[in-house]
Amino acid sequence: MRGRAERWCPVTLLEAHADLTSSADPVVADLGAGSGPSWLDSWLGLHRADLVTWRRSLHSVPELARSEHRSTALVARRLMAAGLEPRTLPGGTGLVCDVGYGDRCVALRADMDALPLAEDTGLPFASTVPGVMHACGHDAHTAMVLGAGLALASAPSLPGRVRLLFQPAEEVQPGGALDAVADGAMKGVERIFALHCDPRLEVGRLGTRVGPITSACDLLEIRLTSPGGHTARPHLTADLVQAIGLLITQLPLLLTRQVDPRSGTVLVWGAVEAGEAANAIPQHGVLRGTLRTADHATWGELEGKLRTLVAALLAPTGVGYVFDHIRGVPPVVNDEVSSDMLRDAVVAALGPDAAVGTEQSSGGEDFAWYLEHVPGSMARLGVWPGHGPMRDIHQPTFDLDERALPVGVRVLVNAALTALAA
Repeated sequence: MRGRAERWCPVTLLEAHADLTSSADPVVADLGAGSGPSWLDSWLGLHRADLVTWRRSLHSVPELARSEHRSTALVARRLMAAGLEPRTLPGGTGLVCDVGYGDRCVALRADMDALPLAEDTGLPFASTVPGVMHACGHDAHTAMVLGAGLALASAPSLPGRVRLLFQPAEEVQPGGALDAVADGAMKGVERIFALHCDPRLEVGRLGTRVGPITSACDLLEIRLTSPGGHTARPHLTADLVQAIGLLITQLPLLLTRQVDPRSGTVLVWGAVEAGEAANAIPQHGVLRGTLRTADHATWGELEGKLRTLVAALLAPTGVGYVFDHIRGVPPVVNDEVSSDMLRDAVVAALGPDAAVGTEQSSGGEDFAWYLEHVPGSMARLGVWPGHGPMRDIHQPTFDLDERALPVGVRVLVNAALTALAA
């Protein structure tokens, strides 16, 4: 097996002429100004506007999963300008870059991909790509980890290495975290940290949690077949629509009696397709949905339970079927020590009032795959300005208060320093 450095690809500067800075750099307030270290205060004093410009550049040209070529090149350009040596992942998108020296290493992760949504924000830097937008804050995540890395590179010295991990393809399954892990991104890493935008928290506050903070999420697809027939003679065929109805109503219900109710397990259908004519029993149908659970152990048991239930429900109907259970991501389970470090970083950067608790989400997040290999923690970063509507993620109107960008840099830098000093 070849070593890590051999398996990673050198960076290719696609669209290298497209710099991330502009002559009209916007400036935002630094809510943690003066909290130190002094070199971080100095770096943010000089580069707060750059954080905003980077985020807006990424926002205006969003790229879908495993197509983040421009984003990768633009981040690499900034890192190389600081004398660092980023390495692209073998798929050509996403990159890894170490800052500092030494045997000890902690990681900071950002995701880079956008969503297939048409933006409806009216922002002057709104998406220029039809049907694609950054509706989950990955543009901000990338700008913050880039800023944290460049700030760390400006430090007089570091107590070890900080690995910057810019991951592609978080929004799809299987996600880019698996690609990064397979290519050695976690080799030598002791802990990993990440922040995720939360429009329900006011800017300047971060939500931390010990234990599960997201849920496992799988995809289900059941394709059904029948000889079909006239609705006047359902007894002479297999009634496919009735079978779909059984699955829609009974499978979620029966599953609740197969799992611990404290596990937060829920099956929700999102799409059903079958037939066109009112008086004809169709020959084909498809049912699709998502399966979520807050418990890691339950996640490992669900596929077998569902296959047994589907077989039992459909056996009397005579309908044929193919059941695809597509495993997604496990829950993100925050390590207690890492979560304490992240909370301490919030307090160091912004004061004790900035650190708040947060609930477990039913959403999925492939940061969980890193935590299958090393301990770590993800926190929720407040991006709501404190007035007006809370515009949720994964919606065409999502936007964020850009004061959160220097906040994120401060917290990530402090988390890395705290972990390396432990």
